[in-house]
Amino acid sequence: MYIESLVIVLAYLIGSLSGALIVTKMMRLPDPRTQGSGNPGATNVLRHGGKKAAIITLCLDILKGSIAVLVAKFVTTSAMTDMILAGATLAVFLGHLYPIFFNFRGGKGVATAFGALLMLTWPVSLALLGTWLILLLLFRYSSLAAILTAILTPVYMFWLSGVWEYVFMSFLISALLIWRHRSNIHNLVKGKEDKVNSQQTTI
Repeated sequence: MYIESLVIVLAYLIGSLSGALIVTKMMRLPDPRTQGSGNPGATNVLRHGGKKAAIITLCLDILKGSIAVLVAKFVTTSAMTDMILAGATLAVFLGHLYPIFFNFRGGKGVATAFGALLMLTWPVSLALLGTWLILLLLFRYSSLAAILTAILTPVYMFWLSGVWEYVFMSFLISALLIWRHRSNIHNLVKGKEDKVNSQQTTI
């Protein structure tokens, strides 16, 4: 159990490596926390740093989620495998939201959650990706697509995996995603939320 606990701590530390902040610093772009929505994520980087920086950011955030779960799968051999994997998934997500390396000011975690779920249970992640893309194309609001997809996450997890540890973990992630999008919800209600326009590449 000692090793499994270390795996969860490691997952959190991996999640704390912010792709947006690393990329913008290396490319000498403005800190995304001081631009636009203030969110250090791929969408905000796209708006203020361009497509290349945004794509790299997106890939890094997905990759760290995937790596954390893969490490957990490789190391975990106990009878509590499902609980440990669920814990690692939640930990890497929390690391992105509240990164210890960046004063606990992180992003909203959509890409990192996707990367982690891709390695945990790929049918769920693909269902979520398809849902997000459809909603984004329909409404042109990245935040609205993320919020609605988050609401469906526990439903997909129950339907496609049936593992109760995963369902409970996905419910927590869903609740945190909605909470992290509270400013977007306010803007959507007020009609002030920015759309992803036709000149931007959907990421």
